[in-house]
Amino acid sequence: MCVCSCCMDAARRAAQQLAGQHPAGFAKMELSDANLQTLTEYLKKTLDPDPAIRRPAEKFLESVEGNQNYPLLLLTLLEKSQENVIKVCASVTFKNYIKRNWRIVEDEPNKICEADRIAIKANIVPLMLSSPEQIQKQLSDAISIIGREDFPQKWPDLLTEMVNRFQSGDFHVINGVLRTAHSLFKRYRHEFKSNELWTEIKLVLDAFALPLTNLFKATIELCSTHANDASALKVLFSSLILIAKLFYSLNFQDLPEFFEDNMETWMTNFHTLLTLDNKLLQTDDEEEAGLLELLKSQICDNAALYAQKYDEEFQPYLPRFVTAIWNLLVTTGQEVKYDLLVSNAIQFLASVCERPHYKHLFEDQNTLTSICEKVIVPNMEFRAADEEAFEDNSEEYIRRDLEGSDIDTRRRAACDLVRGLCKFFEGPVTGIFSGYVNSMLQEYAKNPSINWKHKDAAIYLVTSLASKAQTQKHGITQANELVNLTEFFVNHIQPDLKSANVNEFPVLKADGIKYIMIFRNQVPKEQLLVSIPLLINHLQAESIVVHTYAAHALERLFTMRGTNNTTLITNTEMAPFVEVLLTNLFKALTFPGSSENEYIMKAIMRSFSLLQEAIIPYIPSVITQLTQKLLAVSKNPSKPHFNHYMFESICLSVRITCKANPDAVGSFEEALFMVFTEILQNDVQEFIPYVFQVMSLLLEMHKNEIPSSYMALFPHLLQPVLWERTGNIPPLVRLLQAYLERGASTIASAAADKIPGLLGVFQKLIASKANDHQGFYLLNSIIEHMPPESVDQYRKQIFILLFQRLQNSKTTKFIKSFLVFVNLYCIKYGALALQEIFDSIQPKMFGMVLEKIIIPEIQKVSGQVEKKICAVGITKILTECPPMMDTEYTKLWTPLLQALIGLFELPEDDTIPDEEHFIDIEDAPGYQTAFSQLAFAGKKEHDPVGQMVNNPKIHLAQSLHKLSTACPGRVPSMLSTSLNTEALQYLQGYLQAASVTLL
Repeated sequence: MCVCSCCMDAARRAAQQLAGQHPAGFAKMELSDANLQTLTEYLKKTLDPDPAIRRPAEKFLESVEGNQNYPLLLLTLLEKSQENVIKVCASVTFKNYIKRNWRIVEDEPNKICEADRIAIKANIVPLMLSSPEQIQKQLSDAISIIGREDFPQKWPDLLTEMVNRFQSGDFHVINGVLRTAHSLFKRYRHEFKSNELWTEIKLVLDAFALPLTNLFKATIELCSTHANDASALKVLFSSLILIAKLFYSLNFQDLPEFFEDNMETWMTNFHTLLTLDNKLLQTDDEEEAGLLELLKSQICDNAALYAQKYDEEFQPYLPRFVTAIWNLLVTTGQEVKYDLLVSNAIQFLASVCERPHYKHLFEDQNTLTSICEKVIVPNMEFRAADEEAFEDNSEEYIRRDLEGSDIDTRRRAACDLVRGLCKFFEGPVTGIFSGYVNSMLQEYAKNPSINWKHKDAAIYLVTSLASKAQTQKHGITQANELVNLTEFFVNHIQPDLKSANVNEFPVLKADGIKYIMIFRNQVPKEQLLVSIPLLINHLQAESIVVHTYAAHALERLFTMRGTNNTTLITNTEMAPFVEVLLTNLFKALTFPGSSENEYIMKAIMRSFSLLQEAIIPYIPSVITQLTQKLLAVSKNPSKPHFNHYMFESICLSVRITCKANPDAVGSFEEALFMVFTEILQNDVQEFIPYVFQVMSLLLEMHKNEIPSSYMALFPHLLQPVLWERTGNIPPLVRLLQAYLERGASTIASAAADKIPGLLGVFQKLIASKANDHQGFYLLNSIIEHMPPESVDQYRKQIFILLFQRLQNSKTTKFIKSFLVFVNLYCIKYGALALQEIFDSIQPKMFGMVLEKIIIPEIQKVSGQVEKKICAVGITKILTECPPMMDTEYTKLWTPLLQALIGLFELPEDDTIPDEEHFIDIEDAPGYQTAFSQLAFAGKKEHDPVGQMVNNPKIHLAQSLHKLSTACPGRVPSMLSTSLNTEALQYLQGYLQAASVTLL
């Protein structure tokens, strides 16, 4: 299988022409006109819609990006090119290059040479500030990516350079600085507290807080001076928005002393801006928020931050903000452009009303009624804009409504305000709203086809009132006792879902389905069972929102847990619906707009998981549809969740069918291999890790042989290019383990020339702190399954590599894996062979390993199987290794036995040295496809000593008995002289349990 080889070859040839080799390990591209011209041509090609032109150009750029001067060529192009499209393309390419390569990852080569790093940091700020806005945004992002890694230690003058530009008086430059500062500092909003973070924020505040405050005051004065100049106001208000955002970021972690001292300046001006209205800043556009709305929204956010976190200091300013924001709410229209402003304003009230010492502001019944009537009810209405989104932009509608990313919608904010008010005033608020709900339902009943929006608002109100606490996993976990949810469900939700026409009143259908989903824990099980056929029926609705909600609701119901941790809804209860459920789910994927609907695919996966063998009769049709879908989406994978659930569904099909009929594996391979081959040949990076996992699952289904189709692929799996992508490593290791488990003898006889390649993979993995455990997985499988003679010549080299790594960088994770491997080797080849190979590397090495590694570190080993391997291996060293009994190694015999009893009886030592906490196994740099583990492709834990040893404690007792029979008197005397009493007691227990004694 070629991995897109023709395309790669062409790219390689072009890259070689462009770059001359350079002694520093980086090829060097000259900053010449010819190279700029070549780069321009390739950048143009990356914009071509034809993949045959675009892909080779992308591969070419990928192949030269490791060369010195490549980023500087891009920066030169975006500065000097005459074509705007090339400037923009170069800026985007540069930003993505920085995103992928700037971070220096331990154990991996530095992807940008130091000279380029220095040149980029020296030139990027002035270049960004002199570029047009479109390019300025890209470069500003690039600065913040570099800043995240290098600021402040490796880029100490960045702040000074930026602050100095405030003096320029040129607001194009000032806004460039503010935009960059915003993208640099906004991470303070979600970083965990640490000394390092505090130090950085203090540094930023010392340099930035005063200039920012002065700029804020100066900009506000300029707004008054230019109050009649529309174009000047636009620029000034853009600055004010960025200044307000920076205020939020710098104040988020804690209240800085500087801002506390200058609160009067900031809050007085924020309050003035909240109440400001300038006709020149109003926009005709009903959809897009204008500068005035965006600024006021951010000020509401800033006020809410202070009200929540610094309420004591903010108290003098609070009443005037409450008044100003209340006036804003009752005077702002229903147009979409005001949505962010209104939702932030409501969120401010919500955050204030649930604080105990602001309670008095809301206590009055008239105030509560007024809030309900003037703020909450109007903002719960389903507007024309919502209806339009429901019909024409359903994906965005679902994302906002289902996934809770509707943080900036009026409805969500109004719902939060209801919850906030209910904290102290649940009775009165429920009373006020019950009246509204009843009158809305009466209006609907008068004329459903015209008044359906009244019912929609009523359902939303009931949901807001009833839900006190909610999680994505369980729906509502705490409900308002004053609302009868089941009664409302039976009287007002079920009738809509039972109506024969699934396409009538789609919004109300979606509301009803969402109600079931949210209150699934409150509605009794018999009502849920009544709902299931209704939901299955609604999978046929034409509305994307309705059939998506139906799929999502089914998926959520199928995951609910009943007693004994089994599923609440059983496959027996689902038996009558299997066929119609599967038919409707797959049919729903054929609706326009839902061909890659992740909710439907997740429901398919969950249905398979719940129904188990009930799906077997439908597998031929199901697997055909899944492979067709896989082939279609592999052309352009764009929905990661959909793709993940699709592969999970394929795994479930294989597992469930082959569990009942192991011979069916062949028909799955027939169905899937053609598509898999295409994915591998076209190098579809997003899918390759999944393909390897499914292939592992299929290969593990075979009993003791490897089919020829797999053997043909084997050499390709060892290609270095595949191992360069982080996401490929875990599934590839697992696939190679499956090859070794099922066909080590075939590899030894038919592919012996590939064994060095296999060990080459091990060598690459073992060198990396992030992937060394994967290297050991592979090595353990080689030792366990390969015929000894096929690896004889490599064994010593393997140990030398491991000792080199131990010497260079010893980590806890590496030691744990090393201990398991050494003991597995001992079990496979014998304790004497282990001692001999150690001592052949260096005299007395065996004793050093026992004394310095095995005895002091064995307590760190975790995992049942791993502990068992170590116990059996150490038992062999103690009882089947003659040098342990009669050489200088004898002094280590009792300490080793003591360590083994400790492994059995003492708690695991899980301490990790401080400097190792940062090593993150899954830390994939940049934008590489991260590895996504398929839950249903999971591998059964394999116990290599399972057949041989059942109970390792009994095994130790029996082995010691055998040893003492061979040399009577020796073992008891060694025990009595140096084994501590507690360990001796434990050992007596093992001997009694095994019914043996020591001679």
